[in-house]
Amino acid sequence: MFARNVSIRLKPNSSVEFTKLVEDETIPTLRKQQGFEGELTFLASGGAEAVAISLWDSKEHAEAYARTGYSEVLKNLNKFIDGTPRVQTYEVANSTFHKVAATVAA
Repeated sequence: MFARNVSIRLKPNSSVEFTKLVEDETIPTLRKQQGFEGELTFLASGGAEAVAISLWDSKEHAEAYARTGYSEVLKNLNKFIDGTPRVQTYEVANSTFHKVAATVAA
């Protein structure tokens, strides 16, 4: 399993609208992507920053989404974003939410 971690600085007073758009548009879009497993979105206290973590069944599916779907999601959220989001991809080593195969090298 792989995770895409997107760190976002939000424009002032936009956290409520950002959260609503993620719920109404981003998550349904993600659910249509092959290999999508789940989404967690966090808001920092005060609403100035957000972190979105999407979970994928394979590195290939996470990378395919990065190439094809992410730009559309980002375009929809852009009115709430200040600057360029920082994206990192990780192999999931442990999870209480999903069964993770023990494939991470020691």
